[in-house]
Amino acid sequence: MLPRIRACVFSLSLFAFLNLAQLPVVGAQQPQPPRQSVPHTGDLNPPADEDEARARIAHEMEKRAAKERAAALKADTDKLLKLSEELKAYVDKSDENVLSLDVIKKAEEIEKLAKSVKDKMKGPN
Repeated sequence: MLPRIRACVFSLSLFAFLNLAQLPVVGAQQPQPPRQSVPHTGDLNPPADEDEARARIAHEMEKRAAKERAAALKADTDKLLKLSEELKAYVDKSDENVLSLDVIKKAEEIEKLAKSVKDKMKGPN
């Protein structure tokens, strides 16, 4: 019976040893896969093509903003003309003794719009 126990102990020891040999050792470095080089895109001096592209985009944005401002100015001046014609009609309807509240409101509206037009004409500064 003793040889049988020895054989079992030997088999179990051999089995345990083989399994332990396959386990990673704590603290041992694992082989790392090779690092792939990634191109660096954060250059401090971008190529001239990028500078030209940025300048072209900035110029196009400025042109678009100027067009939008001109369109807004045209719309505001058209509205200003309409309001001043309405004001003239109100004044023509009133006499020297009565000044309508509508006339005062219309004049204030014209004043605000005229200031807005003046500010837009000065530009984005």
